[in-house]
Amino acid sequence: MKELSVNHLLGIKYINKQDIDLIFETADHFKEVINRPIKKVPSLRDITIANIFFENSTRTKLSFELAQKRLSADVISFSSAQSSVKKGETLIDTVNNILAMKVDMVVMRHSNPGAAYFLSKNVDAAIVNAGDGAHEHPTQALLDSYTIREKLGGVAGKKVVIVGDILHSRVALSNIFALQMQGAEVRVCGPNTLMPKYIESLGVKVENNLIKALEWCDVANMLRVQNERLDFSYFPNTREYAQQFGLTKDILDSLNKEIVVMHPGPINRGVEITSDVADSQQSVILDQVENGVAIRMAVIYLLASKIK
Repeated sequence: MKELSVNHLLGIKYINKQDIDLIFETADHFKEVINRPIKKVPSLRDITIANIFFENSTRTKLSFELAQKRLSADVISFSSAQSSVKKGETLIDTVNNILAMKVDMVVMRHSNPGAAYFLSKNVDAAIVNAGDGAHEHPTQALLDSYTIREKLGGVAGKKVVIVGDILHSRVALSNIFALQMQGAEVRVCGPNTLMPKYIESLGVKVENNLIKALEWCDVANMLRVQNERLDFSYFPNTREYAQQFGLTKDILDSLNKEIVVMHPGPINRGVEITSDVADSQQSVILDQVENGVAIRMAVIYLLASKIK
């Protein structure tokens, strides 16, 4: 059987194109499974997975839990708000206590960049990074690429623009790595205040004009304005942001071609995109959600098969 080149999924930058291809092939199989009347397979009956979320998450957490249960794994979930971390316990102690219960894999979201990598070096379990600060969110990038592949027949040669708060976005960074690895061309678009200084060193062009960016692209990935991470004002107000960088049905209809519209969610309707765009034929937002379960099943299954 083909296997991944890594024992953990810490970020896109640690995997290669063959890994992505294998994850997609495996996800194709699981997508067929989750559309059957009986949606479960017994593949991971002997595997125990801990979901450890130190930051709020509804969608990613639910998606991982559903993926794990579809594979028949035993699942324990841990939210730091109700935990001993609040009493000052360290990350390694928390995780080691969980591993003492004979857990094979840890899915972790943490506010510190590099937390998943740090954990992989210090505990004996397969680690899946479900988002570390403003650093990486590998399963989101994989499900985004997978959705593009499904919709447009492939990723290579496609033009993708990522619009919005690039500075605070782990989705943007993982997407840039994943798309470039598969041969897509990537641009970013948004206010200069929300562009990281290093962005052009990644081989990504910055476009400040939304219309020009949309005329160029095949796919527009509209990122959420992360109000909870904006410790001071990076743009005058939400209304002004929406006027300059919000995608409306009028703008979509004015383009001389059809583009695919994506959003990692949750959507601020009327800010990044209007409701009629979110619910339009060109939007693949609900496909992304469905594909997220298949991709996470594939990642967990492939990592579990390497646990000795």
